[in-house]
Amino acid sequence: MYYDESLDGNMELEDPQICVMKRSGERVPFDHAKIENAIRKANREEGIVSERLTDPEIRQIVFGIMKDAENAGRDLSVEEIQDKVEDALMGSGKYKVARLYITYRYKHNEMRKMSDIDQKIAGVVERDNEEVKQENSNKNPTVLSVQRDYMAGEWSRYYTNRYLLPDDITRAHKEGIIHFHDADYFAQHMHNCDLVNLDDMLQNGTCISGTHIDTPKSFATACTVASQIVAQVASSQYGGQTITMSHLAPFVDVSRRKIAKRLRSEFNETGIQTTEEKFHELVERELRKEIESGCQTIQYQLITLQSTNGQAPFVTVFLYLNEVPEGQTRDDLALIIEVMLRQRILGVKDRGGVYITPAFPKLIYVLQEDNITEGSRYYDLTTLAAECTARRMVPDYISEKQMLKLKGDCYPCMGCRSFLTPDRFTDAGAGNVANAQNYVPGKHKYYGRFNQGVVTINLVDAACSSGGDEEKFWKIMDERLELCHKALRIRHERLLGTPSDVAPILWQDGALARLKPGEKIDRLLYGGYSTISLGYAGLAECVYYMTGQSHTAEGGKEFGLRVMHLLNDCCAKWKKEENIDYSVYGTPLESTTYKFAKCLQKRFGKIPGVTDHNYITNSYHINVREHIDAFTKLSKEAEFQQLSPGGAVSYVEVPNMQNNIPAVLAVMRHIYDTILYAELNTKSDLCEVCGFDGEIQIVKDDSGKLIWECPNCGNRDQTKMHVARRTCGYIGTQFWNQGRTQEIQDRVLHL
Repeated sequence: MYYDESLDGNMELEDPQICVMKRSGERVPFDHAKIENAIRKANREEGIVSERLTDPEIRQIVFGIMKDAENAGRDLSVEEIQDKVEDALMGSGKYKVARLYITYRYKHNEMRKMSDIDQKIAGVVERDNEEVKQENSNKNPTVLSVQRDYMAGEWSRYYTNRYLLPDDITRAHKEGIIHFHDADYFAQHMHNCDLVNLDDMLQNGTCISGTHIDTPKSFATACTVASQIVAQVASSQYGGQTITMSHLAPFVDVSRRKIAKRLRSEFNETGIQTTEEKFHELVERELRKEIESGCQTIQYQLITLQSTNGQAPFVTVFLYLNEVPEGQTRDDLALIIEVMLRQRILGVKDRGGVYITPAFPKLIYVLQEDNITEGSRYYDLTTLAAECTARRMVPDYISEKQMLKLKGDCYPCMGCRSFLTPDRFTDAGAGNVANAQNYVPGKHKYYGRFNQGVVTINLVDAACSSGGDEEKFWKIMDERLELCHKALRIRHERLLGTPSDVAPILWQDGALARLKPGEKIDRLLYGGYSTISLGYAGLAECVYYMTGQSHTAEGGKEFGLRVMHLLNDCCAKWKKEENIDYSVYGTPLESTTYKFAKCLQKRFGKIPGVTDHNYITNSYHINVREHIDAFTKLSKEAEFQQLSPGGAVSYVEVPNMQNNIPAVLAVMRHIYDTILYAELNTKSDLCEVCGFDGEIQIVKDDSGKLIWECPNCGNRDQTKMHVARRTCGYIGTQFWNQGRTQEIQDRVLHL
């Protein structure tokens, strides 16, 4: 029905089967009549007939916009369509009509601003805001507590953009030049992520919701208290947190002695005689039951608890044998790790009683000399970890060898990938700046430290803005990095002056510090105690645009490394000047990958291999569409990962590996020898309609939207399927926006 040369004023246009993204985030069918009516209104206001558009000219403009929208390959926003109308009117030569349309649009925009926040909140409450519904793959937007958090977030963004951020930062964020992370929490004096000093809180007591908690008298109680601490911490910050099982390991022997005392008393009272060997077996059997119960408490509590932001706490559990002394405590920690892995392999039951893969807690297992080779002391644990990864996608892996080489100490990330800088304040003799009660003079400190926040630079935009001129590219990068620096300083200064009273669990009761009531947290923001992150995204597309090569090729690699060194040089300069630990961070884009892609397409159109998809590549990662084997991928990415000291994680995409554990172990050994931090992405899905247990597929519906479909029965109802995918360092289970969904669909297997 479409034609472009013989359109007349009476010709009926047929709307393409595509959607438009409204300002509220709602997706609605494309309606050409709305465009035509707006043009006709402006046209009628022009008093001179000869200056007006004819009906065929109006139809020609509408037709052209329809074709542009159809060929975009994604939902155009209302603003993008209005921009196209303006361009077309100017291109028609009817400048007076164009100016009338622009004035008409401006007036409506000004009126709309007055109720913009109301529209967004209404979209949250009525569950028709498509952007909000897909913002976080671990939040269910139909749940009241999530809606409440999103409503507060919309107001916070509005307040932040209008009153707290300067216009240049707000504009750069909106245009996708940079990303000011977590603006929905910025109005409050909150930080990002941390390593919880669980040892101090458990060994020396803490306070939860105004109630003093003494040192636990058993492993089971310690696990319950730890779960409550995690929930409280999650409600006082917006990022991830990490606890280590080594802080719980000492309580195993507390329970061992308690069980032995009880059994000894019972045996004496009843006159039961037994050998010491048999008695020891009975004690250890009872002890294992308590460990299983305690670990199950942690797993189920952390899955079922809900923080104030409407989701389970974003928590990582660290499994590192060398964190405790060799001997009984290390053996007890090994037993805890074994139990944790076995329970995770089993999974958790859904409403129907079927075992599925939970998103949290995330597990990280450290590969070390005495567990990585067959026949080594703890190799059985590593084999169990491999089985768990093949079934449930966790644990992820840190190489002790590589981490000691690059950082000097081995410690976990804060949540999914954000790493602290190596402790420099202890070496500088700064003392116990957090007043921790477990402080050991001269010993490097990591638990109790935190990250202040993140601002990310869009490397793809910098490249495209240069037009491929390398000299211009570096100049643009300098300008954009200074913009990021300005935004990071705003984040830092927002935390300055924060009194410890705003989050007692963090600042007064040991999670991060034990400051006095009313005392400010300022000294924890300097000297290396906390970090602040310069994020980056799209190195793959940036390098390809500037060199015509992947950064897996020598020429592309050389340019990519120069970009990475520039980021690190800037952080080093700022750190030296301000005594704040700026650090380069490989940003885990989730919904932002789609936002950046849409902004790039709007500014530069579709550039093959650069802006022609609805996502850009995370951090330094090799493009998901590039065919490369797992071992080569990890080796090549390792060189870039070490230039992301503030956080990064690599992955390899693998098929179902449950029947090929030796291959999983081979990848794990390569991780140990090659790269600091990596993970294996497998699939763990379930269709509730037919019981299919395999990989749910991504397909297109009639409107071209990407949706999930069971390959066995064709079920497309997301409420009747469980899909778990590694989103950007952690597992997502609530589905994703169109950009991330396309990225997941495009991933090639590396093994």
